[in-house]
Amino acid sequence: MIYKEKFKIGLKDVWKGEEVSNIAILEYLENIAAYHSDSVGYGVNTTKQTNLNWLLLDWKVKVLKRPKYGQELEIHTWSRKIEKFYAYRDFEIYDEQMNLCAIATSKWLLVNSKTGKISRVDSEMAEKYQSEIDKMVFENEEITKMNIPENFENEIIYQVQRRDIDVIGHMHNLYYLDIAYEALPKDIYEERPFDNVRIMYKKETKLGEKVVGKYSNVEGKNVVVIQSEDGKVLHSIIELY
Repeated sequence: MIYKEKFKIGLKDVWKGEEVSNIAILEYLENIAAYHSDSVGYGVNTTKQTNLNWLLLDWKVKVLKRPKYGQELEIHTWSRKIEKFYAYRDFEIYDEQMNLCAIATSKWLLVNSKTGKISRVDSEMAEKYQSEIDKMVFENEEITKMNIPENFENEIIYQVQRRDIDVIGHMHNLYYLDIAYEALPKDIYEERPFDNVRIMYKKETKLGEKVVGKYSNVEGKNVVVIQSEDGKVLHSIIELY
């Protein structure tokens, strides 16, 4: 089942040159994923009945063309594969002329909203999503593991604010990318936009916690590792290039 929605690029969604930003793209993708889950009965509006939440584990996004402010986008998404506790979801973004502008894939974990424990995707849920097992946007369908660089060139400290918290009490997924941008050296930051974005989420971040964003350039890729202040907890790894 391919689910479709239209989104109009607003003022906060663009950066210099009026082109849509990576954060806006991720917001569109996150929203359409939620809308699709709403439509099959496993979304935000039904959490109290199902006691289930989808937690995002990974993003892989490639931008092919950047639409500008005021343009309308048509976004397609579908469940590509469901395995035990995990679901894999792909996306395509089209402009008003139906030119393909971006592709993305993602990995999600199903958890019990009351206990916080991992929950298995049963056959009834899987059937409602109607996975498109032969349709994938990247040739290599699997999202590979990301590693922590050995050395870092720059770092920032950030304390999680009230505005960062999402509906399940964690720092919202999008704000990890904000922290990554802040950790970039100024000359690297000015190179935006980065047309390839990879984000791996490992451990949730909560209100008041301090995290450190550490930057490294690894083989031409800008890598930011977000850890706890003492370095013992890995929250996320972001790759931009």
